[in-house]
Amino acid sequence: MMRHVLILGGTTEGRTLAAELAPTTHRVTSSLAGRVAQPRLPAGEVRIGGFGGPAGLAHWMHTEQVDAVVDATHPFAAVISRNAAIAAAATGIPLLVLRRPGFTRVDGDHWLPVPSLAAAAELLPRRGERVFLTTGRQSVAAFAHLDGCHFIARSVDPPEPPLPPSFEVLLDRGPFTIEGEEALLRRHDIDVLVTKDSGGAATAPKLTAARGLRLPVIIVERPPAPDGVPVEPDVPGALRWLEQLR
Repeated sequence: MMRHVLILGGTTEGRTLAAELAPTTHRVTSSLAGRVAQPRLPAGEVRIGGFGGPAGLAHWMHTEQVDAVVDATHPFAAVISRNAAIAAAATGIPLLVLRRPGFTRVDGDHWLPVPSLAAAAELLPRRGERVFLTTGRQSVAAFAHLDGCHFIARSVDPPEPPLPPSFEVLLDRGPFTIEGEEALLRRHDIDVLVTKDSGGAATAPKLTAARGLRLPVIIVERPPAPDGVPVEPDVPGALRWLEQLR
């Protein structure tokens, strides 16, 4: 039995893994970034807030006698993933990235992949004026300079300034349905969707709805996982990886 597993969480996969491990491991700690006002708390211990960079994370892992780390953060949480890789290399503690697969493109999709939020903002004015923006509240600032578009932005918590001049916010949390997403797109007369390739079933219905309405989708490509770190796409794979360490 492992003494202590640290889950860098905040995702559905992180909560599911914590629920699986809590009855079988002496100690499971989930670390949440604290960017959501009322996060869904996982089983086991919960730590909210940053560590102070890779050195602070390495110190915490050593002090708390962590046996293994699972990076189950959002696919776009590149900074904490990089910090975790550096801390794991410095301490010799095994690290796994638990990362859900990205969205799958199918016939009928009109996707416009871009490498960054800045690239999405540059492309957007040529693709539509009424925008459904689902890139997260911390990403809205990348579009604040666009005065020719009207944005309908959906997020769990309200975004902070700077905001685009023409802007509405919908506070909501998935999972969503195809019917609900299609109704939303019709109700707001949306002509382009902007999102991230976050993957997962909870937010995929918006892509199906956009396909049905023949809307273009500007989709920000996800950053790669850190070099040299093993990756599993689901919780069963993470559990198998942890079992091999016992």
